[in-house]
Amino acid sequence: MKYKVRIGLDVTFKYIFKATGLLVLCLLGGILAMLIYNSISFFMDVKPLDFITGMEWNPTAKNPAYGMLPLILSTTIVTFGAMLIAIPLGIGTAAFISEYAGTRLKNILKPAIEMLAAVPSVVIGFLGIVVLSPGIADMAGLPNGLNALNGAILLAVMALPTIITIAEDAIHAVPKTYKEASYGVGATKWQTLRKVIIPAAAPGIISAVMLGVGRAIGETMTVLMATGNAALIPTGFFDSVKTMTATIAIEMGEVPYQTTHYYGLYALATVLFFMTLIANILGEYFINRLRKYHAA
Repeated sequence: MKYKVRIGLDVTFKYIFKATGLLVLCLLGGILAMLIYNSISFFMDVKPLDFITGMEWNPTAKNPAYGMLPLILSTTIVTFGAMLIAIPLGIGTAAFISEYAGTRLKNILKPAIEMLAAVPSVVIGFLGIVVLSPGIADMAGLPNGLNALNGAILLAVMALPTIITIAEDAIHAVPKTYKEASYGVGATKWQTLRKVIIPAAAPGIISAVMLGVGRAIGETMTVLMATGNAALIPTGFFDSVKTMTATIAIEMGEVPYQTTHYYGLYALATVLFFMTLIANILGEYFINRLRKYHAA
Protein backbone atom coordinates (compact mmCIF):
# COMPACT_ATOMS: atom_id res chain seq x y z
CA MET A 1 0.00 0.00 0.00
CA LYS A 2 2.79 2.44 0.96
CA TYR A 3 4.60 1.57 -2.27
CA LYS A 4 1.53 2.48 -4.36
CA VAL A 5 1.09 5.77 -2.48
CA ARG A 6 4.76 6.64 -3.07
CA ILE A 7 4.52 5.83 -6.78
CA GLY A 8 1.30 7.84 -7.02
CA LEU A 9 2.97 10.86 -5.40
CA ASP A 10 5.93 10.55 -7.76
CA VAL A 11 3.67 10.52 -10.81
CA THR A 12 1.56 13.39 -9.48
CA PHE A 13 4.55 15.64 -8.80
CA LYS A 14 6.10 14.67 -12.12
CA TYR A 15 3.07 16.08 -13.93
CA ILE A 16 2.91 19.14 -11.65
CA PHE A 17 6.53 20.02 -12.39
CA LYS A 18 6.01 19.34 -16.08
CA ALA A 19 2.97 21.63 -16.08
CA THR A 20 4.91 24.44 -14.38
CA GLY A 21 7.70 24.13 -16.94
CA LEU A 22 5.22 24.29 -19.81
CA LEU A 23 3.47 27.23 -18.16
CA VAL A 24 6.73 29.19 -18.16
CA LEU A 25 7.20 28.45 -21.87
CA CYS A 26 3.60 29.50 -22.56
CA LEU A 27 4.10 32.78 -20.69
CA LEU A 28 7.29 33.49 -22.63
CA GLY A 29 5.56 32.62 -25.92
CA GLY A 30 2.59 34.82 -24.99
CA ILE A 31 4.86 37.80 -24.28
CA LEU A 32 6.67 37.32 -27.58
CA ALA A 33 3.40 36.95 -29.48
CA MET A 34 2.03 40.16 -27.94
CA LEU A 35 5.21 42.07 -28.84
CA ILE A 36 5.26 40.81 -32.43
CA TYR A 37 1.52 41.41 -32.91
CA ASN A 38 1.82 45.07 -31.90
CA SER A 39 5.08 45.49 -33.81
CA ILE A 40 3.36 44.43 -37.04
CA SER A 41 1.00 47.39 -36.69
CA PHE A 42 4.04 49.67 -36.44
CA PHE A 43 5.75 48.22 -39.49
CA MET A 44 2.62 48.84 -41.55
CA ASP A 45 3.45 52.58 -41.21
CA VAL A 46 7.26 52.52 -40.94
CA LYS A 47 9.63 50.44 -43.06
CA PRO A 48 11.69 47.96 -40.98
CA LEU A 49 14.94 49.10 -42.64
CA ASP A 50 14.19 52.75 -41.80
CA PHE A 51 13.43 51.73 -38.22
CA ILE A 52 16.65 49.75 -37.74
CA THR A 53 19.05 52.06 -39.59
CA GLY A 54 17.41 55.42 -38.87
CA MET A 55 19.71 57.96 -37.20
CA GLU A 56 17.06 59.86 -35.26
CA TRP A 57 14.41 58.94 -32.69
CA ASN A 58 11.92 61.80 -32.38
CA PRO A 59 8.32 60.50 -32.54
CA THR A 60 6.78 63.79 -31.35
CA ALA A 61 8.30 66.02 -34.05
CA LYS A 62 6.25 67.60 -36.82
CA ASN A 63 7.73 64.97 -39.10
CA PRO A 64 8.13 62.02 -36.70
CA ALA A 65 11.37 60.04 -36.90
CA TYR A 66 11.49 56.42 -35.74
CA GLY A 67 15.15 55.50 -36.15
CA MET A 68 16.30 53.21 -33.36
CA LEU A 69 20.03 53.14 -34.19
CA PRO A 70 20.93 55.78 -31.54
CA LEU A 71 19.03 53.75 -28.93
CA ILE A 72 20.72 50.47 -29.90
CA LEU A 73 24.17 52.07 -29.82
CA SER A 74 23.41 53.77 -26.50
CA THR A 75 22.27 50.48 -24.95
CA THR A 76 25.33 48.69 -26.35
CA ILE A 77 27.89 51.24 -25.15
CA VAL A 78 26.45 51.38 -21.62
CA THR A 79 26.25 47.59 -21.36
CA PHE A 80 29.73 47.14 -22.80
CA GLY A 81 31.18 49.67 -20.36
CA ALA A 82 29.42 47.99 -17.45
CA MET A 83 30.81 44.59 -18.39
CA LEU A 84 34.34 46.01 -18.80
CA ILE A 85 34.14 46.96 -15.14
CA ALA A 86 32.02 44.16 -13.71
CA ILE A 87 33.59 41.07 -15.33
CA PRO A 88 37.19 41.41 -14.05
CA LEU A 89 36.05 42.81 -10.71
CA GLY A 90 33.37 40.16 -10.28
CA ILE A 91 35.51 37.17 -11.24
CA GLY A 92 38.42 38.49 -9.18
CA THR A 93 36.20 38.92 -6.13
CA ALA A 94 34.70 35.47 -6.62
CA ALA A 95 38.17 33.92 -6.85
CA PHE A 96 39.29 35.76 -3.70
CA ILE A 97 36.25 34.65 -1.71
CA SER A 98 36.58 31.04 -2.84
CA GLU A 99 40.35 30.56 -2.68
CA TYR A 100 41.98 33.21 -0.49
CA ALA A 101 39.50 34.58 2.05
CA GLY A 102 39.37 33.02 5.49
CA THR A 103 36.17 31.57 6.86
CA ARG A 104 35.35 34.63 8.97
CA LEU A 105 35.96 37.08 6.12
CA LYS A 106 34.01 34.88 3.70
CA ASN A 107 31.03 34.82 6.06
CA ILE A 108 31.04 38.62 6.05
CA LEU A 109 31.69 39.21 2.33
CA LYS A 110 29.11 36.83 0.87
CA PRO A 111 26.06 38.22 2.72
CA ALA A 112 27.27 41.79 2.11
CA ILE A 113 27.55 41.18 -1.64
CA GLU A 114 24.15 39.50 -1.75
CA MET A 115 22.65 42.43 0.16
CA LEU A 116 23.94 44.74 -2.57
CA ALA A 117 21.49 43.04 -4.95
CA ALA A 118 18.63 44.10 -2.65
CA VAL A 119 19.37 47.82 -3.02
CA PRO A 120 16.59 49.34 -5.20
CA SER A 121 17.73 50.54 -8.60
CA VAL A 122 16.22 53.98 -7.94
CA VAL A 123 18.55 54.37 -4.95
CA ILE A 124 21.58 53.47 -7.06
CA GLY A 125 20.41 55.91 -9.73
CA PHE A 126 20.02 58.64 -7.11
CA LEU A 127 23.56 58.01 -5.84
CA GLY A 128 24.76 58.23 -9.43
CA ILE A 129 23.16 61.66 -9.78
CA VAL A 130 24.30 63.22 -6.50
CA VAL A 131 27.66 61.46 -5.93
CA LEU A 132 29.11 59.97 -9.11
CA SER A 133 27.86 62.49 -11.67
CA PRO A 134 29.60 65.57 -10.12
CA GLY A 135 32.87 63.63 -9.89
CA ILE A 136 32.74 62.63 -13.56
CA ALA A 137 31.87 66.19 -14.56
CA ASP A 138 34.84 67.60 -12.61
CA MET A 139 37.21 64.96 -13.94
CA ALA A 140 36.27 65.44 -17.60
CA GLY A 141 35.49 69.16 -17.51
CA LEU A 142 31.85 68.63 -18.48
CA PRO A 143 28.78 70.68 -17.50
CA ASN A 144 27.28 67.53 -15.97
CA GLY A 145 28.16 63.89 -15.49
CA LEU A 146 24.93 62.37 -16.77
CA ASN A 147 26.47 60.26 -19.51
CA ALA A 148 27.24 56.72 -20.65
CA LEU A 149 30.16 56.36 -18.22
CA ASN A 150 27.95 57.20 -15.26
CA GLY A 151 25.38 54.63 -16.37
CA ALA A 152 28.05 51.99 -17.06
CA ILE A 153 29.55 52.32 -13.57
CA LEU A 154 26.15 52.08 -11.91
CA LEU A 155 25.13 49.08 -14.03
CA ALA A 156 28.43 47.39 -13.16
CA VAL A 157 27.60 47.82 -9.47
CA MET A 158 24.17 46.29 -10.05
CA ALA A 159 25.54 43.35 -12.06
CA LEU A 160 28.33 42.54 -9.58
CA PRO A 161 26.23 40.56 -7.04
CA THR A 162 24.95 38.24 -9.78
CA ILE A 163 28.38 37.70 -11.33
CA ILE A 164 30.19 37.26 -8.00
CA THR A 165 27.67 34.86 -6.46
CA ILE A 166 27.36 32.53 -9.45
CA ALA A 167 31.08 32.65 -10.34
CA GLU A 168 32.03 31.91 -6.73
CA ASP A 169 29.71 28.90 -6.68
CA ALA A 170 31.27 27.67 -9.94
CA ILE A 171 34.83 28.08 -8.63
CA HIS A 172 33.94 26.45 -5.31
CA ALA A 173 32.42 23.48 -7.18
CA VAL A 174 35.71 22.58 -8.90
CA PRO A 175 36.79 19.18 -7.48
CA LYS A 176 39.54 19.36 -4.87
CA THR A 177 41.44 16.65 -6.76
CA TYR A 178 42.17 19.23 -9.49
CA LYS A 179 43.83 21.51 -6.96
CA GLU A 180 45.69 18.70 -5.24
CA ALA A 181 47.04 17.45 -8.57
CA SER A 182 48.25 20.94 -9.44
CA TYR A 183 49.91 21.45 -6.07
CA GLY A 184 51.42 17.97 -6.40
CA VAL A 185 53.43 18.98 -9.49
CA GLY A 186 54.74 22.10 -7.77
CA ALA A 187 52.30 24.79 -8.95
CA THR A 188 51.71 27.81 -6.74
CA LYS A 189 48.26 28.84 -5.56
CA TRP A 190 48.11 31.63 -8.17
CA GLN A 191 49.18 29.26 -10.98
CA THR A 192 46.60 26.71 -9.86
CA LEU A 193 43.86 29.34 -9.80
CA ARG A 194 44.78 30.79 -13.20
CA LYS A 195 45.55 27.59 -15.14
CA VAL A 196 43.41 24.95 -13.45
CA ILE A 197 40.54 26.28 -11.34
CA ILE A 198 39.24 29.12 -13.53
CA PRO A 199 39.39 27.07 -16.78
CA ALA A 200 37.58 24.21 -15.02
CA ALA A 201 34.92 26.61 -13.72
CA ALA A 202 34.59 28.38 -17.09
CA PRO A 203 31.03 27.16 -17.92
CA GLY A 204 29.71 28.51 -14.62
CA ILE A 205 31.68 31.74 -14.98
CA ILE A 206 30.28 32.31 -18.48
CA SER A 207 26.78 31.73 -17.09
CA ALA A 208 27.47 34.38 -14.46
CA VAL A 209 28.71 36.83 -17.09
CA MET A 210 25.70 36.27 -19.37
CA LEU A 211 23.29 36.79 -16.48
CA GLY A 212 25.18 39.98 -15.69
CA VAL A 213 24.81 41.10 -19.32
CA GLY A 214 21.08 40.40 -19.17
CA ARG A 215 20.85 42.38 -15.94
CA ALA A 216 22.61 45.33 -17.54
CA ILE A 217 20.62 45.29 -20.80
CA GLY A 218 17.27 45.09 -19.03
CA GLU A 219 17.87 47.70 -16.32
CA THR A 220 15.59 50.71 -16.63
CA MET A 221 15.41 53.10 -13.69
CA THR A 222 19.15 53.52 -13.12
CA VAL A 223 19.98 54.36 -16.74
CA LEU A 224 16.90 56.55 -16.99
CA MET A 225 18.18 58.67 -14.09
CA ALA A 226 21.92 58.65 -14.76
CA THR A 227 22.64 58.78 -18.51
CA GLY A 228 21.15 62.10 -19.62
CA ASN A 229 18.52 60.63 -21.99
CA ALA A 230 19.78 62.19 -25.21
CA ALA A 231 18.66 60.15 -28.24
CA LEU A 232 21.81 60.88 -30.24
CA ILE A 233 24.53 58.70 -31.77
CA PRO A 234 27.12 58.35 -28.97
CA THR A 235 30.77 59.00 -29.86
CA GLY A 236 32.22 58.02 -26.49
CA PHE A 237 31.51 57.30 -22.84
CA PHE A 238 31.28 61.00 -21.95
CA ASP A 239 28.26 61.54 -24.22
CA SER A 240 24.73 61.58 -22.85
CA VAL A 241 22.78 58.59 -24.13
CA LYS A 242 19.25 57.19 -24.12
CA THR A 243 18.87 53.44 -23.82
CA MET A 244 16.03 51.37 -25.19
CA THR A 245 14.63 50.53 -21.75
CA ALA A 246 14.71 54.18 -20.67
CA THR A 247 12.94 55.20 -23.89
CA ILE A 248 10.12 52.74 -23.30
CA ALA A 249 9.78 53.75 -19.63
CA ILE A 250 9.74 57.49 -20.37
CA GLU A 251 7.39 57.47 -23.35
CA MET A 252 4.97 54.61 -22.73
CA GLY A 253 3.09 56.44 -19.96
CA GLU A 254 2.33 59.49 -22.11
CA VAL A 255 1.99 58.15 -25.64
CA PRO A 256 -1.51 58.20 -27.19
CA TYR A 257 -3.04 54.73 -27.38
CA GLN A 258 -2.82 52.78 -30.67
CA THR A 259 -0.77 55.38 -32.52
CA THR A 260 2.37 54.76 -34.58
CA HIS A 261 4.41 56.01 -31.64
CA TYR A 262 2.63 53.57 -29.31
CA TYR A 263 3.29 50.62 -31.58
CA GLY A 264 6.87 51.83 -32.13
CA LEU A 265 7.60 51.29 -28.44
CA TYR A 266 6.41 47.70 -28.84
CA ALA A 267 8.80 47.34 -31.76
CA LEU A 268 11.60 48.61 -29.53
CA ALA A 269 10.63 46.08 -26.86
CA THR A 270 10.68 43.30 -29.48
CA VAL A 271 14.21 44.20 -30.57
CA LEU A 272 15.29 44.32 -26.91
CA PHE A 273 13.72 40.89 -26.36
CA PHE A 274 15.70 39.41 -29.23
CA MET A 275 18.93 41.11 -28.12
CA THR A 276 18.61 39.45 -24.72
CA LEU A 277 17.63 36.14 -26.32
CA ILE A 278 20.66 36.18 -28.64
CA ALA A 279 22.97 36.96 -25.72
CA ASN A 280 21.58 33.98 -23.79
CA ILE A 281 21.83 31.66 -26.81
CA LEU A 282 25.46 32.66 -27.40
CA GLY A 283 26.23 32.10 -23.73
CA GLU A 284 24.61 28.67 -23.81
CA TYR A 285 26.54 27.79 -26.97
CA PHE A 286 29.92 28.58 -25.43
CA ILE A 287 28.97 26.87 -22.16
CA ASN A 288 28.10 23.66 -24.01
CA ARG A 289 31.35 23.81 -26.00
CA LEU A 290 33.37 24.15 -22.82
CA ARG A 291 31.46 21.32 -21.16
CA LYS A 292 32.19 19.02 -24.11
CA TYR A 293 35.84 20.09 -23.98
CA HIS A 294 36.11 19.23 -20.28
CA ALA A 295 34.20 15.97 -20.77
CA ALA A 296 36.68 14.95 -23.49
